[in-house]
Amino acid sequence: MDVGQQYNPRTVEEVFRDFKSRRAGMIKALTTDVEEFYQQCDPEKENLCLYGFPNERWEVNLPAEEVPPELPEPALGINFARDGMQEKDWLSLVAVHSDAWLLAVAFYFGARFGFDKADRKRLFNMINDLPTIYEVVTGAAKKQSKEKTAVSNHSSSKAKPNPKQRVTEPQREVPKSLQLKDDDEDEDEEAVDEEEEDEHGDALCGACGENYGQDEFWICCDICEKWFHGKCVKITPARAEHIKQYKCPSCSNKRARP
Repeated sequence: MDVGQQYNPRTVEEVFRDFKSRRAGMIKALTTDVEEFYQQCDPEKENLCLYGFPNERWEVNLPAEEVPPELPEPALGINFARDGMQEKDWLSLVAVHSDAWLLAVAFYFGARFGFDKADRKRLFNMINDLPTIYEVVTGAAKKQSKEKTAVSNHSSSKAKPNPKQRVTEPQREVPKSLQLKDDDEDEDEEAVDEEEEDEHGDALCGACGENYGQDEFWICCDICEKWFHGKCVKITPARAEHIKQYKCPSCSNKRARP
């Protein structure tokens, strides 16, 4: 079996592409192709490994015969625990070992082609910006992405000088454990924020009539208390930071008339 001689990446960018491609193949095995992967990991067979390839394909196979192998070896015997634990736990265990193998392969190439400290750091940072296979398989990556968005928007709302200013996401409740709180923030302001989240839980945009979409920036008019997509009223998060009391276009026009 030849798992490492298809090509040898020599630059940081090439090693990272190799990492992403192998990672994509292993994620397929543990998610979309999980039934086929499960069947191939027969506990009655010898030590088996999960390999990821630079062409985004995966393979369950025996370890390489030569010692040492062309590339670092994946975890041996992933098939033996298949019938001894819950399927999701087994897949998570294989995912953890797959993450370790991918890092080993990437830094094997880095050492082989003489990456210096700066190159190794750059490679690690590029890799670290991606969710791990374990996070993808367990759903933690999607959860973290949602929580990060919720915390970011909630923090943006807290930064307003006027506690009534509402620049948050309707239909999204931020867990208390994830809220970013300043030490000098009082409980009254927190209560106002929670009440407003409940009150506008199923708000529609006052401009386009559409519901809240994931990762979209919203702002609430302090006069009519309608919610608007930031893009619909041409308000960016940065601009909202400097607005003490927001008036939507309709309310602004009403006040302007004699």
